[in-house]
Amino acid sequence: MKTSTLQAIKAHAVAEYPRECCGLVIVAKGREKYIACRNAAAGTEHFILPGEDYAEAEEKGEIVAVVHSHPDMPAAPTQADRVACEASGLAWHIVGVDSVDGAPAAGEVVTISPSGYLAPLVGREFSHGVLDCYQLIVDWYKQERDISLKQFHRADDWWNDGSSDLYTEGFPQAGFVAIKDGDKPQVGDVILMQIRSSNGVPNHAGIYIGDGLMLHHLHGRLSSRDVYGGYFQEVTRAILRYKDDIVV
Repeated sequence: MKTSTLQAIKAHAVAEYPRECCGLVIVAKGREKYIACRNAAAGTEHFILPGEDYAEAEEKGEIVAVVHSHPDMPAAPTQADRVACEASGLAWHIVGVDSVDGAPAAGEVVTISPSGYLAPLVGREFSHGVLDCYQLIVDWYKQERDISLKQFHRADDWWNDGSSDLYTEGFPQAGFVAIKDGDKPQVGDVILMQIRSSNGVPNHAGIYIGDGLMLHHLHGRLSSRDVYGGYFQEVTRAILRYKDDIVV
């Protein structure tokens, strides 16, 4: 990476602190350039690079890398970074930013490239929209059934926006239908739960894996296998089955 590109990245990271910065490195007419983009994420936990910013960068040159910062944490890639890097097919540059004597200062830059990484089903870190409860179900179906489920956009904090019912609307698009009340869950069934949702709609999903257990990923926790009973049954709003598993 050229010195001027690195300087531009670090300046952007400092300017956006304590939020994550994000941007793209392009090559246009044989010259490398950093394009600062907007972070459309709510809060400071992650970044969302808008599609229109990506498209504008593509018009200016060939995109060769994705950039973002890690405020108040090491530049080492998270599991979400590694998963998203694989999906992008591009190199990722991560810059650490810390407060030094009351002012932000950019430090180490770590670069990763696609290498075939897959996040574990159990013990993965939470990152909404990248490694969350829906993505866990997507990955389980791919690994266990070789089925690629449809992705749908998941805006930050959608369950508290006063109107969205994303999972009720989204899972049917991915090929799931509700089973009858009283029917017992079978392996692969999706359990829709409502957990602290201001919209009063299901906002958490787990997958039944048999023997009274479900695999799920709660916000702010590692993905885990837990007994499907007690509290989780109380907050269950529907159990869905993949269309290919329905016997008529």
